Amino acid sequence: MINRTSLSKTIDAINASLFDGAVIDSVERRQCAHWIAARQGLPGAYAGTFAGFPSERTQGIVLFTGERIASASARHILGEEASRVLRQLRVPDRRVTRAIGAADAGMLQCLARSAEDPRRTNPGLFCCSKCSVGLWRNLLAGGLDRQEERLQRGAAHLRSMRSGKSQWRRFPFWYTVLALCEMENAEARAELRYAAPELTRVANGRAPSTVYARRRHLLAMRALTVVE
Repeated sequence: MINRTSLSKTIDAINASLFDGAVIDSVERRQCAHWIAARQGLPGAYAGTFAGFPSERTQGIVLFTGERIASASARHILGEEASRVLRQLRVPDRRVTRAIGAADAGMLQCLARSAEDPRRTNPGLFCCSKCSVGLWRNLLAGGLDRQEERLQRGAAHLRSMRSGKSQWRRFPFWYTVLALCEMENAEARAELRYAAPELTRVANGRAPSTVYARRRHLLAMRALTVVE
């Protein structure tokens, strides 16, 4: 699973196994966790989280659901996704625990600074729409603090961002749906119901063969079961 030249592709491989319900054996979990943990705080890491490689910093990354993200957003989301994956690997190791703790500390400082801005009154949002979804994904895995409050307030914000076409302005549709499917609050379910026409369209289509289209197809079917 480890791609020695790409943190984002390593995370993607782990996420793919988790998404498909595959079992990752303890040896591979530990190897992956140690490799990711070693990226904590390296040059290019966002707020002391986990650093991608130079090519990822210059060319951006591709999210699990296929959207391409660049610049500071890519650095931030990569840090959130790495934190999430380390938690999900559940490796009881001091090095891994220290790396997660350091990454949390860096992001919590960023959230505290953001809260000092009088224009930012919603603790469920951070920086921009793309980065907010990355934050939600980390919160859903148990990261940072005030998880329930941040997730509820973040999901509630989506109502004001509805485009009227079963999607949201500025928010990457499939990445947002991926996060909403894991949230256990009424606001998230309301947004999935709003997105249901687009989800139904994709779910009822022919099963695709390309990687990201296949993931979106499966995600659409899963999202619809949440709101049935």
